[in-house]
Amino acid sequence: MSGEEPAPLGPGAVVGVVVTRHRRELLTDSLKVIAAQTRPVDHLVVVDNGPDQPARDVVSTYPLPHTYLPSHRNLGGAGGFALGMLHALALGAEWVWLADDDGRPADETVLAVLLDEAERRGLAEVSPVVVNIDEPDKLAFPLRRGLTWKRSAAELRGASGAGELRDASGAGELRDASGAGGLGEDFLPGIASLFNGALFRATTLEVVGVPDLRLFFRGDEVEVHRRLVRSGLPFGTSLKATYLHPNGSDEFKPMLGGRFHAQDPENEVKRYYTYRNRGYLLAQPGMRRIGALEVLRFGLYFIGVKRDPKAFAQWLRLVRLGRRERFFRY
Repeated sequence: MSGEEPAPLGPGAVVGVVVTRHRRELLTDSLKVIAAQTRPVDHLVVVDNGPDQPARDVVSTYPLPHTYLPSHRNLGGAGGFALGMLHALALGAEWVWLADDDGRPADETVLAVLLDEAERRGLAEVSPVVVNIDEPDKLAFPLRRGLTWKRSAAELRGASGAGELRDASGAGELRDASGAGGLGEDFLPGIASLFNGALFRATTLEVVGVPDLRLFFRGDEVEVHRRLVRSGLPFGTSLKATYLHPNGSDEFKPMLGGRFHAQDPENEVKRYYTYRNRGYLLAQPGMRRIGALEVLRFGLYFIGVKRDPKAFAQWLRLVRLGRRERFFRY
């Protein structure tokens, strides 16, 4: 942590929160764009989950007020953001802006646009469009409306005036948020990628809380989204702002001609946390009704498409662990 006590923050203060671990070069790129925002961040908090390979010197080059928080226990994305968000609130933030170390705002106007949208529409939270950092015309995380997948920002603009969208993780209906200022070609109410450039009011976090440390990583943002939906607070995604992130769609395997997808991470650790945490999520209020459909969908994928009954048995075992809240580390 920085040696001096931070000066009191003024009205409307924005505190940025970045979580990092062993990705110094990516963090450097992210901080450069954050520092260049036309509406400067009033204070930046960087939580380092990997101080065995510290990023302190990278953070020290950030030219604006900042705090470096090393965690000598890896808290994961969930715990790292929880720590950073609570620290931001303790500093007196009125707004908390979230970023991961492998993504960055697409340009220097993103924060200013998000603040303007939140104030103009009376939003509790607002997110930018999250696009593929290597192919910015494509979304990093595709969205589904009915049986149609939206994979570009241009397609999202066509969907902004109608109906239900679902995220690629299959986390359930991402419902319109009442009071979100109306539909239009530049705003998606009730849709949000919460840890990639998302801007929260401090009062919103008092209602929905911070991420659940027990989830470690994978599904923590979906869980916060669930709470945000149930709170009834207005939120959404502005198509006027863009955030760059590595492609997150490779894990989603198509079936039945692409009408359905199943998430199948190749990494064993990612599979463990993805499926275990999903079991927990599907047992929570607001998500229970899709639980039975999940068994059918993943059964079809593992047995009918992948022809791997052992993988389906592993999926069932991990989902049950999550339902029982057995949150042991891998």
